[in-house]
Amino acid sequence: MTLTGPAVVQAAGAVCWRETPSGIELLVIHRGDRADVSIPKGKVDPGETPPQTAVREIAEETGLAIALGAPLGSTEYTMPGGREKIVHYWSAEVSDEAIAGSTFVPNKEVAAVEWLSVKAARAALSYELDRDVLDRFSARAKARTIRTFPIIVLRHGRAVPPASWDGPDSTRPLLHRGLEQSRNVAPAIAAWAPEKLISSTAARCLATIEPVAALTGLPIKQSTGISQDAWEDGAARVHKAVRKRLAAGVSVVLCSHGPVIPEIIAETAALTNTPLDAPLRRAGMLSTSEFTVMHVSSEHPDAPLVAVETHGPAFL
Repeated sequence: MTLTGPAVVQAAGAVCWRETPSGIELLVIHRGDRADVSIPKGKVDPGETPPQTAVREIAEETGLAIALGAPLGSTEYTMPGGREKIVHYWSAEVSDEAIAGSTFVPNKEVAAVEWLSVKAARAALSYELDRDVLDRFSARAKARTIRTFPIIVLRHGRAVPPASWDGPDSTRPLLHRGLEQSRNVAPAIAAWAPEKLISSTAARCLATIEPVAALTGLPIKQSTGISQDAWEDGAARVHKAVRKRLAAGVSVVLCSHGPVIPEIIAETAALTNTPLDAPLRRAGMLSTSEFTVMHVSSEHPDAPLVAVETHGPAFL
């Protein structure tokens, strides 16, 4: 069941983990104001998307700068006042550098943070729903699929309609609405800390990915191989582009067009031996400025995708 509507409180968090000589350890927080132990999480602020919230809440509650991994699903429950709440979760590997740079100071909300073994963390958590999320993480750990890299496929924002534009199709600019969409969705994409930005050569794609470049400080590489012009001319090089990204094994954003994106999804499915089922096909049918994140196993990039999720701006 997916909860929607004004009465629903949306929240997001992450199972933060690190690999040590003695095994995987998880981060739990001791909340002083509630006298409990939980997975770090918090409410989605107005104008935010859940991925953005998860990164912000981890930083605020634990002092750690993280990048999201694959999703771990959600929990849903009724709050004491009668409102419904849904909490979205991801895994997040925490680097030694992030731990060394932590800015955490005990405060009224979070009295302490603690790294524990998976077994000890499960015993320490105060709530069954948190243990359910941890169990999902544990299943991934046993399957050796917790370490992943994302291929993020972004459709450009809303552009000037073709009938209203006299120049070449590739020069059609974003509408003001499209520019707003692109700025709004950029922090959500940045939650996965992309290391490479690749865009179709079309003006509307370049303008869509530019806010991501501004947030991450990354250059934008232009590719005719994923452009709509090349696709319409039968000259697209989607297979080559996807194969290269899988071989590189780093987080990447590919900004492209409505007709091209299903092919990017299909090529990724084929190269990772993932069935191209109905949900995966739907993940390729993106509205303007929506994006799909395909999580690839770092250890076995030719194995089936670990998870697939789709997001868009906080407003439509």
